[in-house]
This record gives sequence, C-alpha cells and structure tokens, in this order.
Amino acid sequence: MKTIAIDFETANEQRGSACSVGLAWIEDGRVVRVEERLIRPKDMRFSSFNIAVHGITPDDVENAGEFPEVMDEFADDFVGATMIAHNAAFDFSVWRATLDQYRQSYPELSYLCSVKMAKHAWPQLGSHKLNVLAGHLGLSFRHHNAAEDAAICAEATLAIARSVGAKHVRDIPGRIGMTVGRLYAGGYAPCTLRTR
Repeated sequence: MKTIAIDFETANEQRGSACSVGLAWIEDGRVVRVEERLIRPKDMRFSSFNIAVHGITPDDVENAGEFPEVMDEFADDFVGATMIAHNAAFDFSVWRATLDQYRQSYPELSYLCSVKMAKHAWPQLGSHKLNVLAGHLGLSFRHHNAAEDAAICAEATLAIARSVGAKHVRDIPGRIGMTVGRLYAGGYAPCTLRTR
C-alpha cells in the first residue's frame, strides 16, 4: 500500500495554475523519499501575491515541463495509492482543474486531508496550519516550498496515526470517522469528517 503526501503551489488565483508539486513517500512509518518538481503553467500569468507566498517566478519555470509531463513521471506511484494533502480540498481541486485544462482523465486513488485529521487529533491547538503543526511537533521547514510542505504533511500524518492508535496511515479514517476522498476516471468524492 503506497502512501504519498502531496502539495501544490499555484502561479495565480486560478486552481489550474500549478507551478510546483512536492511529494513525500511514507513507508514503514517514516518518510523515505521527498521530491519537488517545478511546473510550467499553461497560462504563464504569475500574480505578485502568489510569488510573495512561494517565491516561484516565471523565469524559474520557463524550462520546466508542463503538468502532464511532470505528473506522468509519478503516474505509477499514484496508481492505487493513498494520498494525503494538508487542506486536501485545495490540492485536489488544483490537480483536477489542471487535468481538466489538458483534457486528461483523473488517476484512480484515494486521499486524506491532514487538516481534518489534525483537528481531530489535536483539538487544543488554536490553528491547524502546517507551520503550527510543525511547531507542535518540533519540526522546522521552509513553508510554501512544495517539497517541504509535503514532507511536513507526511510527518504530521504519521504523528496523527500514533496519537489515534492507528498502526498505518490508512487506518486513521476508521479510527476518527473520516470518509476517504477518491479521485477516479469519472470524477471525485471529497474527504469528509463527521463533526464530534
């Protein structure tokens, strides 16, 4: 069972403007691999707001591959994987919107939202943003770098699994009443969590 955390950064306010993707693979209860790829958006419009957040400029992605080429490198990893994103509603809407732009079908996979899981595991935290979780766990990272965000998402998810007594990340939903999200060729189903 493959488990991979994913994070996208976007060039502007449009969900289909992915300009970077970070991935962190979890095996045997630890993060074993972290990758980042820059992406050349179909529309090369970068907003000053987004650049201020992640620091990626049009010059940085000029020679990068477009979304299908970049994601195809990891296509085999995604098949049947359990994916995790911090605020999955955002990251998976970026993935879907960008695939829609290229008229490509969605991969078959399931996904979890680490924000929702963190709210359940650590309700006492005033915020469940990635930088707050990193501080809570004693981890340092460069926020809004896709690879580092994915790695912290993965580390936080492993800590959540321990805190709820789940042996594997994929066991967390059953422990907390979460409905796993899904992407599939015909569409998607969101990741949801029953409120306590």
